[in-house]
Amino acid sequence: MVTSIQRKAAVLLAVLMFAAQIMTVGAADKDRLDAVIADTAAYLVQTTPAPQVGSIGGEWVILGLARSGEAVPQGYFENYVKAVEQYVASCGGVLSKVKYTEYSRLILALTAIGCDPTDVAGCNLLLPLGDYEATVRQGIGGAIWALLALDCAAYELPVNDAAATQATRERYLQYILEHALPGGGWAVGISALADPDITGMALAALAPYREREDVRAVLEAAVAYLSKVQTPSGGFVGSGAENAESAVQVLVGLCALEILPDDSRFVKNGNSLLDNILHFACDGGGFAHTAGGMPDAMASEQCFYGLVAARRAYRGDSSLFCIADRAPSGGSAAESLETAPGLPGKHADIACPPILAPGKTFADIDGHPAQSAVEALAARSILNGKTETAFEPDAAVTRAEFAAITVRSLGLPEVTQEPFADILPDDWFYASVGTAFAYGIVSGVSETAFDPMGTLTREQAAVMVARAASLCGLPNTVTPRAARDILAAFTDYVTVSDWAAASVAFCYENGLWDDSALEIRPGEPANRAEIAAMLYRLLERTELL
Repeated sequence: MVTSIQRKAAVLLAVLMFAAQIMTVGAADKDRLDAVIADTAAYLVQTTPAPQVGSIGGEWVILGLARSGEAVPQGYFENYVKAVEQYVASCGGVLSKVKYTEYSRLILALTAIGCDPTDVAGCNLLLPLGDYEATVRQGIGGAIWALLALDCAAYELPVNDAAATQATRERYLQYILEHALPGGGWAVGISALADPDITGMALAALAPYREREDVRAVLEAAVAYLSKVQTPSGGFVGSGAENAESAVQVLVGLCALEILPDDSRFVKNGNSLLDNILHFACDGGGFAHTAGGMPDAMASEQCFYGLVAARRAYRGDSSLFCIADRAPSGGSAAESLETAPGLPGKHADIACPPILAPGKTFADIDGHPAQSAVEALAARSILNGKTETAFEPDAAVTRAEFAAITVRSLGLPEVTQEPFADILPDDWFYASVGTAFAYGIVSGVSETAFDPMGTLTREQAAVMVARAASLCGLPNTVTPRAARDILAAFTDYVTVSDWAAASVAFCYENGLWDDSALEIRPGEPANRAEIAAMLYRLLERTELL
């Protein structure tokens, strides 16, 4: 069995390796990236409450939000699908006669939310991409986005009987390869100078084929070119000016190739691609097209999905456009839409908490390890501060407070009952305790008493969070023997109560508790920051955020 010292040494080594990996990113470390993504998601939901078909206020918002895992209001994706079906029906399935990227963009967005693009108002959006000549009439962009759309979920390219030349993946691939410039990269139109935007897009399209020798050589030349033309501030110039969107397209392409944003080839004067993109962030939310400008819709949407691509790369997740994990199982777009996020086995009453107060924060959590968790839960009105400006992260949590926070986290409907003599109808926590008890999350200190004002201990919190996790489709399968092995790595494991051991081990095993500390401290009071972090990780782990 691994000893406590060995285990902690391994943890320390992992931390040091990760720190070394991101040290050049500066302010754009993981916590900062999570916070900016959460804030920008809230900004986009607020500024685009009803997405429609379109390159702005439409597919890129949907794609970014779906691939980010950030919460959206109830019905947000469903209403978008309705808008898409109405639009497609109104134009008889002909989105455009000259810009076939219109089809590709919709295919990507619908796939990202689990919808079937082959049956949208009775139309197969993949069919037009079977017409090779019509698709590449747009030039290199048409071929790139067709390949991205087809490969996002390994779709079979349908036969288009009306096409003069039936398209194939190989035809699109060869078109992209044949248009690569001798010095590396790709250009828009007939320009002899490579463009960073289209080059980044081409990298993303070619990424699934990078093991092919002919593709590898072109990719290597393009990456070398991009590294050479990157600006001292870590960005890229497009259309004559350094701008956010150019940096984003390069970032997405590199991440598709599993080249992290802080790769030494793409850090100039200590500035990484992420540092550069964050330079375009605006006070109050959103991103500007050029530094110092006003919030721009296109820049905000593209910067958002670029940051999402970076986070997915750091986590080792599939790339932004590799959406096979969300491929539809059949039925029309509306029928195949997954209306509620979460794990397959979650309780039907659990609902994803929507963002109600975007940007909510507190003065006393600035720089706190739990800042991102607290802000994410506060934005969803799951928890409140002690005052408007103070959260008091180190304050102890009562049993009643925990019940209320957990019920709000899971979006559970109110259950009115009086299971305990010390819970009265006039108490602010009456409904929360009754609901948490009805769903099996909490129990009393006796058959008739709950002790609502009693301080919640860490091991009590672990037991209750483990029960909540089971409701979310993540059951506790830790055996007594496995619990002993997991907890033995901590110096005070013998102080964990027998009734709590499996739950405490479960929380460590599933990353709901930070395991870098040497002690469990099971009988100590759980503080507000710890509970916020546990519930935030639970929602993330069970795919509810």
